[in-house]
Amino acid sequence: MFSKTTYVERRQTLKKLVGNGVIILFGNNEAPYNYPANCYAPMRQDSSFLYYFGQHRDGLVGVIDIDNDEEWLFGDDIDVEDIVWMGFTPSVAELAAEVGVTKTAPMKALSSVCCDRVAAHRPVHFLPPYRFDTKIQIMDLLGIHPSEQKMKASLPLIKAVVEMRSTKEPQEIEAIERACEVGYQMHTTAQRLIRPGVTERYIGGQVDGIARSLAQGTSFATIFTQHGEIMHGAPSGAPLEAGRLALCDAGCELDDYCSDNTRTMPVSGKFTQQQREIYSIVEECHDYVLQVAKPDVKYMDVHFAVCRLMTERLKELGLMKGDTDEAVRAGAHAMFLPHGLGHMMGMDVHDMEGLGQIYVGFDDETRPNLEQFGTNCLRMGRRLEPGFVLTDEPGIYFIPHLIDLWRTEKHCEEFLCFDKLEQYKDFGGIRIEDDLLITEGGCRFMGHKRIPYHIDDIDGMLDGLLF
Repeated sequence: MFSKTTYVERRQTLKKLVGNGVIILFGNNEAPYNYPANCYAPMRQDSSFLYYFGQHRDGLVGVIDIDNDEEWLFGDDIDVEDIVWMGFTPSVAELAAEVGVTKTAPMKALSSVCCDRVAAHRPVHFLPPYRFDTKIQIMDLLGIHPSEQKMKASLPLIKAVVEMRSTKEPQEIEAIERACEVGYQMHTTAQRLIRPGVTERYIGGQVDGIARSLAQGTSFATIFTQHGEIMHGAPSGAPLEAGRLALCDAGCELDDYCSDNTRTMPVSGKFTQQQREIYSIVEECHDYVLQVAKPDVKYMDVHFAVCRLMTERLKELGLMKGDTDEAVRAGAHAMFLPHGLGHMMGMDVHDMEGLGQIYVGFDDETRPNLEQFGTNCLRMGRRLEPGFVLTDEPGIYFIPHLIDLWRTEKHCEEFLCFDKLEQYKDFGGIRIEDDLLITEGGCRFMGHKRIPYHIDDIDGMLDGLLF
């Protein structure tokens, strides 16, 4: 939690941006895992509620009446039976006072407060819900069926929240830096453990344990796999095999802010020549972002600059051919890079994605291309501004089913060398990812320690640690 002043000023800014009406921000409730008393733990608060009201307790709703300049925190005080099991929790009034809110009421009063304002035909603003219990609350309060709530969520509120949360305050940047320090521990632990015979699940579990020991936990489900061509490959019980590559995509959440990094390592400790050639391209693309990402540059343009560089290098290896610009316009590069260069990051690892990617990663000037394979997965395209935090995560993947499909369909055959691609169908995939802060003069990677990723650093490190 930040200072009381932080939350007071954030709500004041929000009121100015939205203009009029009533804002309702729903906190999260406990989420049962497999029966009511066994819940996911720790409880994860809604990020936008947390941003404006700062409290982690379940069962809270914040209401901001812009026209009457009133702010409320609704929730029920816990009773002694809850205290017996869960320990003492301050009253709702005490929680409200910590963040500068003067009006509180039990949850049953929320309905009458909202009904009075709805009856007065005043705008009621809420964000797109993503939990079923929140959807039921909205239906009970406002009479909007869950199937209509995403469409009827407040666009002025969405745009105001995106505007505020996109540009990180200095204290938020410091929190992300702390999360990156734990991310360093997570990834270097994985790097030390990688060797033939160790299971994916074991290393994934050790990575998760670091996050739970040094932070609030992971910021998303850890990806650890020797099938890096699978974008979200969960750790399996399979032992690591000599000669393969192991990809680790993991991050933590600390003080309500996230880290997100990816590293790819040779299981045998040394890259093969083929692996080294592909890895060096991803490494170059990853570092190239530092040269081109800066304020007032569209991240979509950075993405395509990386795609052109990648295409040039793949042509040198004989995997692609033809005119580079035409190949990228046709989407031929998506055979190897079927996702975008990066996404916003902050309180959510894909920051604010639930508010609608078209508002978070795009704007009226920069629109997504939802028709072209690969480009349709570009999550961030808008112009960069100082204080933005986003990921830089190029990759090259050899997906056998995609290779076979495009070869059968003769898709982009003027740019792809399918005979040569056959030699890479058991390669897997490589991704290198770091968190990027846009500064006044350019950009920099976040975290005071850099997780090793340069080829010589990796070979040297594994020589010293394992072999």
